[in-house]
Amino acid sequence: MKYNFVGNIGLRVSELCFGTMTFGGQDAGMWSQIGKLQQKEVNEMLGAVIESGINFIDTANVYSFGQSEQLLGQGLKDLNINRDEVVIATKVMGIMGPQPNNVGLSRYHIFNSVDASLKRLQMDHIDILYVHGVDPKTSVEDIVRTLNDIVETGKVRYVAICNWPAWMVAKAQAIAHYNGWHKFIGLQYYYSAAGRDIEHELVPMAADHNLSIFPWSPLAGGFLSGKFTREGSKEEGSRRANFDFPPINKEKAYDLVDVMSEIAKNHEVSVAQVALAWVRHQPGITSTIIGAKTLEQLKANIASTEINLTSDDLEKIDKISPLPMQYPGWMVERQADYRK
Repeated sequence: MKYNFVGNIGLRVSELCFGTMTFGGQDAGMWSQIGKLQQKEVNEMLGAVIESGINFIDTANVYSFGQSEQLLGQGLKDLNINRDEVVIATKVMGIMGPQPNNVGLSRYHIFNSVDASLKRLQMDHIDILYVHGVDPKTSVEDIVRTLNDIVETGKVRYVAICNWPAWMVAKAQAIAHYNGWHKFIGLQYYYSAAGRDIEHELVPMAADHNLSIFPWSPLAGGFLSGKFTREGSKEEGSRRANFDFPPINKEKAYDLVDVMSEIAKNHEVSVAQVALAWVRHQPGITSTIIGAKTLEQLKANIASTEINLTSDDLEKIDKISPLPMQYPGWMVERQADYRK
C-alpha cells in the first residue's frame, strides 16, 4: 500500500480510504438500500482493511443515523486496533433527528454533533471532520469560525469539506487565512470516469490551495462495476438497482464500460478494478474512497492498487469520458494563447 501526504500538513494516508456507508442500514430508509452490514461482517472487513495497509477510514454521523459510527468504533475496539494506526474521518450537517437544531452547520449543531460522534465511535478525538454539504442559513464566516474553535478544543485534529462549490471553498480558505484560523485540508467529492465535473473548477482550485482530493463513489454508484452493459444488466441486488445515485449519463457510461472491459481483459482484471485504477491515476488525488458489501468485493477493490494503466489505456478512456469545457473555461484557454 502506498501512502500519500495530505496537502502540506505532514499527515500521510493510504492511497485507498475505506468507506463505511454499508455499515448498519437496518430500518434506516435509503441506507438499507446501500448496505446492511452488522458487527460480525464489519469486524471481518476492518480486519482485511488493516491487514492490507489501509490506514484511512471514512464514516459520517448521518450514515444509517449513527449506526455506521457505532459499528466502526466497536469494530476497532473488538480488533484491538491501536488508535494511532488509523486516521478516522466523520462528517457533520445531515439531519440527525426531529429537533429543529439537529441539522446544519450552526455552532450549536457542530459542537453537539462532534460530541455525539465521539460517543458512538468510543474515541476522544476525530482526525478529520468534514462539513458534509452547504448550509444556506449559516454564514461561511460563522462556519469557519466554529470549525476553528472545535479544532482548538482538541476533539478534532483537522477539518475538510464535501460538496461545496469551488467559490465557497476559496472564500472559506481566505476567511481562515486572514483570521489565522484552521483551514480546510482536503475535499471529498464525487469523482469517477463517468462523472468528471470537479475537473472544471474544483481540481484547479484544490491545486492552487494545496488541498487533497478524496473521491467518493469512484465506481459511479456501482455503474462501473461491470454489472451494467447495453447487452443486459446483472443488477439484481446491486446498489444501482435500488438506489440510482449519483446521476450519470448512462449512454456515455455504457461506452466507458465497453472500453474498460477491453482494458480489463488486457490486464486480466475486472472492469471495477480498471475504474478504480483510473481515479487513482488522476492529478491531485490523494486517497480514493472504496466501500464494499462483501469481503470478496473489498479484497478485489484493494487489489486495484496493483494495476498500472498505460498511457494508451488512459487515452482510450479520455476519448470518451471528459465533459465539454464550460464557459469561462474555454474562453480562458482560448485567450491564454498570447502568453504562450
